[in-house]
This record gives sequence, structure tokens and C-alpha cells, in this order.
Amino acid sequence: MKSLSRSCEIPKHIAVIMDGNRRWAKQRGLPGIAGHYAGAKRIRSLVQDCAALGVSYLTVFAFSTENWKRPAAEVSLLLSLLRRYLKVDAEDLARQGVRIKIIGDQTRFDARTQQLIQQAQEATQSNRGITLTIAVNYGGRWDFVQAARAWQQANPHQCVSALTESELSGYLSMAFAPPPQLLIRTGGESRLSNFMLWQLAQSELVFFDCLWPDFSEADLYEAIERSGTSGVHQPIMRTENLAA
Repeated sequence: MKSLSRSCEIPKHIAVIMDGNRRWAKQRGLPGIAGHYAGAKRIRSLVQDCAALGVSYLTVFAFSTENWKRPAAEVSLLLSLLRRYLKVDAEDLARQGVRIKIIGDQTRFDARTQQLIQQAQEATQSNRGITLTIAVNYGGRWDFVQAARAWQQANPHQCVSALTESELSGYLSMAFAPPPQLLIRTGGESRLSNFMLWQLAQSELVFFDCLWPDFSEADLYEAIERSGTSGVHQPIMRTENLAA
């Protein structure tokens, strides 16, 4: 098994764009939702791997504002999977001491989903282990807008010209955590897809060709090792996925 070099610095915060679930299922002749189930299962393993390394914050991009454009049946299945994760997986993570945070515009979700989001956060708010943040119905541009509106609401008598970067950052969705030192994206794409645009300004970016359900502990170690050198890193190729 691959291990990290002793001189390797463990990031305090890792962010992940989990891309490739549908392609993973298609390669295996399975319906797309099977890929999303496999991807959700991989999150649990990643949380454990990161916690074992001493990572304090893990943020995953689960559902973007653009995902609403997908077929209605797929969106419905994704939301059903989210509810299952918040009810079943969140309980298991809570027992492991994981703190769960949800970011994104929750107003578009049904009452049951909003209730499960609130319950998962309240049930784990006192936990002192790794903080798992799940971004759902989230977009970086939305985050800018909601932060500016929140600042204006808190400062109704101030002109927007008085707003500073430091003040605005306090109203962003991820104000409770430091910026990620490392972003990992799977699936062969080399772009941010409107994810944490403010927070990732100075992050190391490591891209993998492998599809998200295939992302392994060894891949995590490799990403951390590669993030020790400055810059945007070319995709790490996995030839078995090139036919996707």
C-alpha cells in the first residue's frame, strides 16, 4: 500500500469535486443511480482516510446549482440519495465523531430534506472530529451574492463601498473553515465548475482521470504528495477509464 513520505505536510482542509459517477455506472452496464450510490459510499471511506491522516476539514461537491438542468427523474433520485445519506450515513458518521455541515441554497429543497439537513447538523455540532461539509445546491457565484446580501442586511446603513474582502469573507458559506490547501477533482476534467471560487483562489489543484467511485486511498496520498509542488497539476491518468 502506498504511504506518505515523512516530510509530506498534511493539508488542514481538502476539497473534492466528485466527478464521474454516471460514467462509472455506464461502463458497467448499470443505471446512472448505481454510480451515485457507489460515489456516496466512497465519501464515507474518504472521510475515514482523511480523519486517519489528521485532516481537519473535508468539503465535497455533491449537488451544484447546475444539476437542476438534468432530467427530472435523475434529479429526483439524487435528492432521494441525499436524504438517505443524511438519515443513514450521517448517523454512522456522527457515532465516529464527525461534524457535518451543509452549505448551499436550501430553499429549493422540500420540507423533509430541509429537516434532515438541520437534524444532521444539530446532531453533530458538538463533535470534535473531522468536519465533513457537503455542498448541495451550491455555486460559487451564488455564494458571492448571498454573502453580499447578508452583509447588507447586517449593515443596512452602510454603503457597499465600505465592504472589504475581509468583511465579505465572514458571510460566505465556508466562513467557519480555513480555505482548502488542496482541491482534488476526478473524472478527467480540469476546471472548478463554479465550486468555492473565493476559497480556492490560492489552493493547489490536482486532477485525476479516474472516475469518482474508483478514487482510492492511494490516490488521496498521491494528491497530497503532488500538492507539495506549486501550481495546477495535470490529470493523473488511469488508462482503464479512457473509454468512458
